[in-house]
Amino acid sequence: MEQKTFDPDGVGVATGSYFGLPFEPETSALVLISAPWDVTVSYGAGTAYAPDAIIEASTQLDFHEPLAPGAWRRGIATADIDYTIQEQSQRLRSDAERVIDHLEGGGEIDDDYVVRKIRRVNEGSRALNANIEAQAARWLDQGRLVGLVGGDHSTPYGLIRALGARHAEFGILHVDAHRDLREAYEGFEYSHASIMYNVLRDVEQVRRLVQVAVRDFSATEAALAEADERVVSFGDLELAGGRFRGQTWDEQCRRIVAELPREVYVSFDIDGLSFDNCPHTGTPVCGGLSFNEAVWLLHTLVESGRRIIGFDVVEVCPAPEGRIDAITGARILWKLCSLTLKSNE
Repeated sequence: MEQKTFDPDGVGVATGSYFGLPFEPETSALVLISAPWDVTVSYGAGTAYAPDAIIEASTQLDFHEPLAPGAWRRGIATADIDYTIQEQSQRLRSDAERVIDHLEGGGEIDDDYVVRKIRRVNEGSRALNANIEAQAARWLDQGRLVGLVGGDHSTPYGLIRALGARHAEFGILHVDAHRDLREAYEGFEYSHASIMYNVLRDVEQVRRLVQVAVRDFSATEAALAEADERVVSFGDLELAGGRFRGQTWDEQCRRIVAELPREVYVSFDIDGLSFDNCPHTGTPVCGGLSFNEAVWLLHTLVESGRRIIGFDVVEVCPAPEGRIDAITGARILWKLCSLTLKSNE
C-alpha cells in the first residue's frame, strides 16, 4: 500500500507490517526489527511466534494517540523479518529442552549428555546476537531509531550493543517480573534470564539500570543488584506498599524516572504486567503493573524531557485459545513507538 492511498481512519489492512502502516525503512524515523527466537526459555515456549502474532493483532489499533498526537506520521516501518532466526530457534530448542529436562531431573551441568548441547545453543545465541546487532547497526547508521520485537528476553542484546557503540552513555528502564541478572542460567551464556547480567558486563556505556515491578528473583541476583551501584530497583511489593501508604502512581513514576540519565533505552518484558494482560507469557508471576500504570510510566519518562534511544518488547507468547497476549503486546508496542518518536522531536 502506498502512503498516498493509506487511510488512517479506514479498515486496518494486513500488509505484513506492524500496524499495517505503509512506510519503508529507508524513509521512516523509526524502524522495527524482529527476533523470532525463544531457544532458552525455561518454562513456557512460543514467544518465537510473537512478531507475526503482534503484526496480525496490530492492525486492529486506531491511530489517534493522545499522548503523542500524529507522531506515527514521521514513519514507523517494519524491517524484513529474517525467518532463518525462527528456523534456527526451532532446531536449537530441542537441545535446550533436553538440557533443561536433564537439570530439572537432578543431572549435573557438566555431564557429557548435555555439554555438547549447551555448546550448540551458546554458538547459536552468539550468531543471533551478531545478526541483531548488524540489523540494528544498518538502520542506526542511517539515522533511524530502532525498536525490537522479540522473541525471548535474550534477543535485545545485539541492539543494546549497537546502541552502546553509538552513545557515550545511557540508562535502561527495565520493566519485568524478573531481574534477569543470572550468569549463564542453565549453562546458556545468553539465556533470557541473563540479559541484564550480560549487558552490565559487556556494554560499559550503560550507566544505570532501573528495574521496575521485579518480584521473582534469586538471592544471588538480589545481592548483585545491591552491590552494583548502577542498579536501582523499584520492586513490585515496594511499589504496592507505596500505594498502600497513600503515594500516587504519578509520584512513584517521578521517583523512578529521576534515577535515569537523559538518554534511555526501554526494555519491556510483557511479564512486568499483571498476567491478566499476558496469561500465556513464558514465566508468569502474580502481581505486576496494570496496562495503564505501565503507559503512565512511559509517559512520565518522556514528559521529563528524557529521550528514548531504543526499546524492545519481549516475551509475548501467543496462544491459539486466546489473543490477549498479542493484543497487549501490540498496544504496548504502539505506545512505545509513539512516545519514542515524541521524545525525539
